[in-house]
Amino acid sequence: MKKLIVIFLTLSIMLSVFVSCNRGTKENTGRKFGYTAMTMNNPFFLTISESIKSELAKNGDTLIVLDPQLDQAKQISQVEDMIAQGIELLFLNPVDWQGVKPALDAAKAAGIPVVNFDADVYDTDLVDAIVISDNYQAGYLCGADLAKRMPNGGKLAIIEHAVAKSVLDRIRGFYDGLGAVSNKFELVSRQDGLGQLEITLPIAENILQANPDVQVFFGGNDPIALGVVAALKAANKTGVLVYGVDGSPEIKASIKNGEATATGAQSPINIGKKSVEIAYKILNKEPIEKNVSVETALIDQSNVDQYGTEGWQ
Repeated sequence: MKKLIVIFLTLSIMLSVFVSCNRGTKENTGRKFGYTAMTMNNPFFLTISESIKSELAKNGDTLIVLDPQLDQAKQISQVEDMIAQGIELLFLNPVDWQGVKPALDAAKAAGIPVVNFDADVYDTDLVDAIVISDNYQAGYLCGADLAKRMPNGGKLAIIEHAVAKSVLDRIRGFYDGLGAVSNKFELVSRQDGLGQLEITLPIAENILQANPDVQVFFGGNDPIALGVVAALKAANKTGVLVYGVDGSPEIKASIKNGEATATGAQSPINIGKKSVEIAYKILNKEPIEKNVSVETALIDQSNVDQYGTEGWQ
C-alpha cells in the first residue's frame, strides 16, 4: 500500500511539473517588439504606443517602449539596446528624419524589420513599411480654412519642428491650401518649437512682442498650437487665429472654448492599429503596401462636438 502511495505521489509531482513547464513555455512564446518615437512628452505618441500595445497583447506579444526625449543620439543607442534585447520588429518614429540612419542601419544589419510611423524617414529604402497620416492634407485643410476666413491675407507666424518630415509636409500643404491668396500673407516669423508646448511658449511670447499686429499662427502640431494659446492668454490678447495639427483632446477643448481656431486631426489609435496589422504581415511573409496613408480631417467649432473633447479619434 505504501508503495502505491509513493508511486501515486511521484506521478502527481511529475504531472504538476509538466503542466507548470508547459504553462511557462506558453507564456514565454510571445513575440517581442520595440517602439521608439521622437518624444513621449506628447500625448499623440503615447496614444500610438498604447494602441500598438493593446493590439499586440491580443496575440500574447509584448512591446518595449523607450523615450529618446528628442535626442537623436539617444534614439540610436536605444534602438541598438532593443535589438540586443531580441525584438523581432521595430516601430519607429524618428527624432531627425535624416539623422536616424545609423539606427536603421543597425536594424538592417540585425535583420530586424522596421515599421516607420507618423513621420517618414529620409532613407526609406531602410524601412519595410511607412504608416503615416496624410500630413500634407492636414496642413492643406488648415490653409484652405484660413483662406476662407482671411481672403485679404494678413500677418502670419509659423512655429515648426524643423527636423520632422511630417511637420515640413504640413507646412507645405498649408501654403498650398492658401491657394491664390498665399501671396497676401506676410510671414513675420518662422521659428522652431521642437514640437513642444513648453519650448513654444516663450517663442510665441517673443513673436507677439516683436509683432503685436500678428493675426494668425500656424503650429506644426497641437502642442505648438497650445503653446501659442498659452502665450496669447498671458498677453491677454484675443482675435488671433491659431491652427495646429493632431486633433488632441486638449486642442479640441481649446477650439470648443474659442481659443484655438482649428486643427488638422489625425487618429493615433488607427495609426497604431494599422502599424500592427502591417507588422504581422511582414513577420508572416505576407505581401504588403509599403506606403500606407491614414486620412485626416479638419476640426473647428462647427464640428468639434462630433469628435468630443475627452479622447482621441
